[in-house]
Amino acid sequence: MSFGRPPSINVGFKTSPPDRGSFPLDHDGECKEQMMQYMACLRKNSSESTTCRVMSKQYLDCRMTKGLMERDEWRNLGLVNLEGDSAEPTRTSS
Repeated sequence: MSFGRPPSINVGFKTSPPDRGSFPLDHDGECKEQMMQYMACLRKNSSESTTCRVMSKQYLDCRMTKGLMERDEWRNLGLVNLEGDSAEPTRTSS
C-alpha cells in the first residue's frame, strides 16, 4: 500500500542522460560577457539566431576554453565557415 503518493509512480520509469552529456553552469560568470552579447543580438534580431551565429560560436568557444563544456569540433556544433571568424576553437595552454 502507498500512503501520500500515487501508486506505482516509480515503476518502469528510467532516466537517461542528455544526448550531448551534461556540463557545469557558469556560476562564476566566466563567459557572461559573450553570453550577454549573444542574448542582446537575439533581442535585436527578434530571436533570429542565424544573424547571431558568430556570437554563439564565441560563447561556446569561451565555454570550451574555460572547461565549462567538452571541447568539440565546430562542424559537430553546426558552426563552420562563419564570416569573420576563425575555423578552430581556441586551445588552452594547460
